[in-house]
Amino acid sequence: MVREHTSFGILGRVDAPDAQPEDPMNASATTETEVTFPEVDGRRGSTPVTRSVLADAVAVVDPALAAEITRCSSWRKDYVDLVHRATAASAGPAGHAVAIARAGLESMRSQMVLAGPQGDVPIADAGLGSPPVLHTETVDGAARAVPELRVPYRGRELAGDTLLVQVDRWVDSGLAEPGFRDAIEAVVEHPEWLAVPGRRLALLGAGAEMSPLGPLTAWGADVLAVDVPVPAVSERLHRLAREGAGTTRYPLAPNGVAGADLVRHTAALLEWLRRSSEGLPTVLGMYAYADGGAHVQVTAAFDLIATALLDDDPATALAYLATPTDAFLVGTDVVAHSRRAWASRGLVRHLQAPLRAASRGALFAPHYPEDADAVADVLVPQQGPSYAMAKRLQRWRGVASEAQGRRVSFNVAPATLTRSVTKNRLLAAAYAGAPRFGVEIFAPDTSRTLMAALLVHDLHRDAVTRAHPEELFSDTAAHGGLWRVGYEPRSVLGIAAVGGMPSAILGR
Repeated sequence: MVREHTSFGILGRVDAPDAQPEDPMNASATTETEVTFPEVDGRRGSTPVTRSVLADAVAVVDPALAAEITRCSSWRKDYVDLVHRATAASAGPAGHAVAIARAGLESMRSQMVLAGPQGDVPIADAGLGSPPVLHTETVDGAARAVPELRVPYRGRELAGDTLLVQVDRWVDSGLAEPGFRDAIEAVVEHPEWLAVPGRRLALLGAGAEMSPLGPLTAWGADVLAVDVPVPAVSERLHRLAREGAGTTRYPLAPNGVAGADLVRHTAALLEWLRRSSEGLPTVLGMYAYADGGAHVQVTAAFDLIATALLDDDPATALAYLATPTDAFLVGTDVVAHSRRAWASRGLVRHLQAPLRAASRGALFAPHYPEDADAVADVLVPQQGPSYAMAKRLQRWRGVASEAQGRRVSFNVAPATLTRSVTKNRLLAAAYAGAPRFGVEIFAPDTSRTLMAALLVHDLHRDAVTRAHPEELFSDTAAHGGLWRVGYEPRSVLGIAAVGGMPSAILGR
């Protein structure tokens, strides 16, 4: 469908600039570029880059570990332990975590490339040039703004004191950290925050299941929604916008195709975001996901845009979601809680003993042995090293930006039964069996609303002074219990999967 200048289409207003450049969605092979891995021997593999980036990051504080990462011959098998140890390496003085973050980002930017007709150029040196111009489609929501924080949970809608009572239960049960309760309480007490007045929220990956687009539009926020040019995705974004109360804008190609590819239309999206901010402080949120090495590509492209927008305006804020299935530094109270849970297993320890012995300690292992570091290691090997490194790059950007005094929202979401989980039978079964080990798996609408509320809180809170930069992730974490359970999660993953398989097969 071709749109006219400032016309009204079926889905909303379309404001096109006066210039009518060539459609970026139909870019020819002579002009198209892509943020990707460098070509080596005819292949653009992710392993050489992701392994090298991790080594370069930790080399600034632990050269021996960096050498071990470089020598690693089985990256897919060994990455879990190496990422754990890289996390532990940041546990020293605060400067260590910042130095690791900066070195990792610098390495990524020197190795990832912008591939185009003139060959590969490291993205650190790439000039984005004069990109084709994307138009803007605007949708004004038809509903009244939801006036308070309401969280759907197990068939009910919780608000006010009822919501805070449930939040207390989550914290008391070890499913979330105390700071999570404080943040949710602040949003309950300040419903005027929900619409995020005075800011424009740019959500990249706006159609993702964990994206805050739905709650934000319901609260009346001003949103720039970016996702891939796929009709089903665009239709979902438009539906959420129409059903909401805010104003939502989308990038639009001149031929009427809504959406843009972050990896292949990076320059065009950067130009569109700059133009679409209209002088308002921007919140740039990363919610895009892709399988395998493509997730690293998407993260690198986002980081390229984030770097440019932060250079443009120091008031730009960054927003990310962290997965609980990663490795994090945690406080002594988390470790103590887990050890108490391990010690209080009662008679079940005797039933587990034969399996633990037969597996040489691999099954039913304690999460934090007495001589271990304070790292909550919930990395799941099945997710793969590219996923782990993409999330690590995002975390490094958060630490580095906050160290510069920039506002960063970076919240750990609880384990959630999203489509990306349910399509993996092992993970789906493990999630179904997780409650047997004290872990709660949240429904997407509950997690999505809670994480949107934390974002709202982070954009309104006073400046934070942290004892350690990694507290950016742990202070308000809602991990669903994965950090505080007595068992090391991987040691019971298979057991949980066996117990949860019937429910996963039945879809319950």
